[in-house]
Amino acid sequence: MMAAGVLADLTALVGAINVKTDPADCFVYGYDNSRKHSLPDAVVFATTEEQIQGIVRVCRAHRLPLVARGRGTGTAGAAIPLRGGVVLALERMNKILTVDPANRILRVQPGATNQAVQEAAAVHGFFWPPDPTSAAYCSVGGNLAVNAGGPRAVKYGTVRENTLGLRAVTGAGERIRTGVNTTKGVVGYDLTRLIIGSEGTLAIITEATLKLTPLADARRTLCAVYADMHGAAQAVSRIMAQPVTPCALEFLDGAALALIRGHGETLPADAGGLLLIEVDGPLTAMPEAIARLSDAAGGPGLRALTVAQTAEEAAKLWALRKALSPALRELAPNKLNEDVVVPVSRIPELIEGLQTLSAQFGIPIVNFGHAGNGNIHVNLLYDSQNAEQERKARPCLGAVFDLVLGLGGTLSGEHGVGREKRDYVDREIEPAALALMRAIKKDFDPDGILNPDKLFPLHP
Repeated sequence: MMAAGVLADLTALVGAINVKTDPADCFVYGYDNSRKHSLPDAVVFATTEEQIQGIVRVCRAHRLPLVARGRGTGTAGAAIPLRGGVVLALERMNKILTVDPANRILRVQPGATNQAVQEAAAVHGFFWPPDPTSAAYCSVGGNLAVNAGGPRAVKYGTVRENTLGLRAVTGAGERIRTGVNTTKGVVGYDLTRLIIGSEGTLAIITEATLKLTPLADARRTLCAVYADMHGAAQAVSRIMAQPVTPCALEFLDGAALALIRGHGETLPADAGGLLLIEVDGPLTAMPEAIARLSDAAGGPGLRALTVAQTAEEAAKLWALRKALSPALRELAPNKLNEDVVVPVSRIPELIEGLQTLSAQFGIPIVNFGHAGNGNIHVNLLYDSQNAEQERKARPCLGAVFDLVLGLGGTLSGEHGVGREKRDYVDREIEPAALALMRAIKKDFDPDGILNPDKLFPLHP
């Protein structure tokens, strides 16, 4: 139950209609796409930076946890209010503030969707490169919070490479501006890149200046099917070593292809791995680009290579990838979805190791993802009503993370850490570095009110 004085202070800032305390109203703001849930004591809707500053100061004065939330599409539990408190809903701060095509920048509030940004930029012949699968629903603030990527990151980079500056409110209730309006700038520490990916634990982003990229004249899609993952992974290394960088290079393993077959998709009977390759650029460059990529995709184990000739054929190829989500939901009621990253050359070892762990723990594992930068989505599928699988799921996940780190990889590429990976972070980051990060958190958020119990293990 939230104290009457706190409610009065919050109501004075945003109006009674923008403060919700009824559990029925608050319930949907207690979860994200991790499917975990924790009920907040209140949900507050803000529309201005001044309101956010006031909300932070109220929560700090009363030592109330404050969790900023976009659209709840994250998979790592970062938007779940684990200690209750206040959820700050930013969905109504959804304006595209300015589009400046001459300088290739766009200023936006955090609640705008990724798709809204793409549509506003496209009018002027530009796009913003980060393209998560949930682009139609996810917010820019959420993209910034986890340093989102997507298929295009292989060529154009993640959010950090495509954001020039921010406005934000720290956990101390101070408004700050970070970064620049230019593509170069080295004055002071790079607080922009620090706040991006911090999952709302350092500051609440109120505005972002995004770097736009011109839309390509043309795009072509190729699909390469291999007998096994060795052939597919070796092809990835060859593709990434030649001069034509694909704008997407997606991978599906044999287990993923088996699921797709069950949904009516036609694939060679002996298909054990598949690559979706997309290239963009000037229309006149497409024949040469396709020839180079086709040559690199060829080699041992190639069973079929298809080049889409029309937009409809390209959409059909991408439908293979999109068919995975419903298939995964049907296979098992519970899923641990982890987006790990390993060096591209070590993808075969990762897949072999995952197959071994699947057999060892009796947990089906299906893998797909962004092969061009080694970012693989590892899906552990289990039934929590099966006592044996429920008991083994988390130990299996721990073994997956140990495998990834042993291959020189990292535990997250674009989904963030949140609650789901928090307790594994100290396997990757050494104590001295963790201590420094905790000290940075203390400077930004002296009383620890911003998104507590996220990112770092709870033990010292």
